[in-house]
Amino acid sequence: MHSRHIQPRHQPPHPRTSRSTDMSSQPAAPPLAMTHRQIMEALTGLLAAFFTAILSSTIVASALPTIMSDLHGTQTDFAWVITAALLANAVTTSIWGKLSDLFNKKLLVQLSIVIFVAGSVMAGLSETIPLLLTARVIQGVAMGGLTALAQAIIGSMIPPRDRGKYSGYMGAVMAVGTAGGPLLGGFIVDSPLGWRWTFFVCVPLAVVALILLQITLKIEHIKRHVKIDWLGSILLTTGVSLLLIWVSFAGNPAYYDWVSWQSAAMVGGGVVLLALLVLVESKVEQPIIPLKIISERTTALAIIASVAVGIAMFGSTTFLGQYFQVARGATPTEAGLLTLPMIAGNLTGSVVSGLLISRTGKWKGYLIGGSILLIGGLGLAGTMDHTTELWQAGIFTAILGVGLGMLMQNLVLVVQNTVRASDIGTASSSVAFFRSVGGAIGVSVLGAVLSSRVSELATQGLAAAGIPVAGGSAGASMDLVDMPAPVREIMRAAYGDATAEVFLISAGVAVVALISVLFIKERPLSRTVDIQPETEPGAGTGAEASSNAESTTPELASAGR
Repeated sequence: MHSRHIQPRHQPPHPRTSRSTDMSSQPAAPPLAMTHRQIMEALTGLLAAFFTAILSSTIVASALPTIMSDLHGTQTDFAWVITAALLANAVTTSIWGKLSDLFNKKLLVQLSIVIFVAGSVMAGLSETIPLLLTARVIQGVAMGGLTALAQAIIGSMIPPRDRGKYSGYMGAVMAVGTAGGPLLGGFIVDSPLGWRWTFFVCVPLAVVALILLQITLKIEHIKRHVKIDWLGSILLTTGVSLLLIWVSFAGNPAYYDWVSWQSAAMVGGGVVLLALLVLVESKVEQPIIPLKIISERTTALAIIASVAVGIAMFGSTTFLGQYFQVARGATPTEAGLLTLPMIAGNLTGSVVSGLLISRTGKWKGYLIGGSILLIGGLGLAGTMDHTTELWQAGIFTAILGVGLGMLMQNLVLVVQNTVRASDIGTASSSVAFFRSVGGAIGVSVLGAVLSSRVSELATQGLAAAGIPVAGGSAGASMDLVDMPAPVREIMRAAYGDATAEVFLISAGVAVVALISVLFIKERPLSRTVDIQPETEPGAGTGAEASSNAESTTPELASAGR
């Protein structure tokens, strides 16, 4: 009798019979349910790497005015130090995302950190603006990898219903890095170390993140058919770059007018390259930007909203630290402290909305609320000038921060909820790509607007003070240290008053995000990592439905160990 009871356990049962009869093993068949502790252990190194990259990008904000003064840069150079990194981030994000669908995600994250360290060292050693821009491009390439891969790994391990909470944690890490960056950068610039250490300080942090990744992130590589769309990547990079270079320099007397043969050549060339990109992407086997995914209604609307958010976020916040230092005379450390209200708002909006979305499964209301707060915060910031009370500026930017926190991560979450797990890397990186493109466009265009407006206001101010201006234009130099006191005060006022236009334009762009979000149809968040396809034969049984997520199961099993 005893042997009869244990015999079924030792006999090799038929796989189909085992699925239907072994009820004790049925719930554990799909290792999709990871505990909170397992998930946090798996994400420790990833979040550390993400924090390092965010810190590196924001630590420059407080140092840039000093860097521009030391390297004799202009307002155009200031904008391009930001744009170069955003552009490299944008054009490589989709490539990294595609690679994450094809190669080991952990190895790719580690590679991006190594590239990031190389860019940081080069930036710290830069003696000229061109060399600094090259280093920023290298950093941007690494940032593209970290952004895309972080979202892809979270998407491959956590069901959408729970993903809001962990995206909120990522948003919190982003907020802390964004808050700590200007503060740490300001402290370093004001210390004997100097601005170069704003780049060097991130190197040991990146090494620590690399070690943590090796220890904590255990994702098994799933071997797939690999075919990279190199032609699409080249067309994407050259097309976007050409248009952004045109936007950055058009209208500048030192380069070319908006209506000129140079503008026609750049715009025409960019449009042709992007048109060829669409044609190539519709034909190749594994496109770098899959048109099927981004043409889906929810994804398309989320992408439009992300572009608007990118313009509003990067285009306005880039110049906030400059406003405090150049227009208000704050030290780098003081400027970092003055940006804290916006960062606190971002942290609050990201974490609270993420937790509430995970609890309720509802997300559209938070996107609408975030868009309204974003518009309101930018509109209020558009009323600032060089005499605005600093406590008022703090309230305005805090509202702006809450809106950004409720939008950024949750727009990615909405898209991830609509695609198969095997496409999460590409879909997530597509949203991040278009947001970065929007940011690059925003910094370039708004930087040009700011430069032009500063020149105009400075010329008027100098003329009113009876100070002659060579060539009839005051320019937009940021080397205020060596200027005579009367000229310096006029330039500070010009920068302060001109910054308001940047925020007002950004508020108008943010309206596009609100309209896009209103038209997104709310779809309940899935409680499983993968979407269960209806075309699978016999998909009605729990065991067989769970097998549809087989592309992510090995990763989850490994990550949970």
